[in-house]
Amino acid sequence: MVSRQVLRSLGHSHALHRTAYSSVLSTSRLVGPKCTSTTTTRLCQAFRAQGLHTTSAVRDSSFTNLLADDGNPPPVQVSSISDAGIQLADGLILPGACMFLEGKVFLWDVPKTDLKSRITEERWKGWSGDLFQILEVVTPKPEMLLLGTGKTLVPPPAFLRTYLSGLGIQLEIMDTRNACSTYNLLSEEGRRVAAALLPFSPYSWPKTTPPSPRS
Repeated sequence: MVSRQVLRSLGHSHALHRTAYSSVLSTSRLVGPKCTSTTTTRLCQAFRAQGLHTTSAVRDSSFTNLLADDGNPPPVQVSSISDAGIQLADGLILPGACMFLEGKVFLWDVPKTDLKSRITEERWKGWSGDLFQILEVVTPKPEMLLLGTGKTLVPPPAFLRTYLSGLGIQLEIMDTRNACSTYNLLSEEGRRVAAALLPFSPYSWPKTTPPSPRS
């Protein structure tokens, strides 16, 4: 069973689930630069080589997908990212770690560790497979998990690639900006992709206790 202390879900409209917790997040606008990455481009080209075709469209966004369909966008799209947090297309800003899965946004409670440390063991201290348990129960499983490691790319914890491989999920490591851009591209193309994203600045989600169910 996935612990609510690890993952708390935001619904399709990104409204907070009252039965699980309550919180207030800023909805102020952010403006971020366009994201371009050779790694992102190559990764998406490799996925498209599997036979998925799209038409061209241009959108006013900090992460622009020139290969997207003109139809409705997927439920979760990132418009920009800054030190204030990850801003979704509907204006909601997520200041802390989050996970995108099955078209939903989950607040992701992860240990605050020093990813800039030169000591590998210190970078991911306190991390374990428990933080990714939701991937064990979701059906169908995503083809790929994009792990965004903040402002810079940081090698993942040693256990993670083996853990995900056992679930049949491919792991791609990127800085969070490029992870968001890649997620936009692949999700718009209909790929089963998930993203686990760390913010630029350390932030801990407020701890809340779910209300008791009504009798």
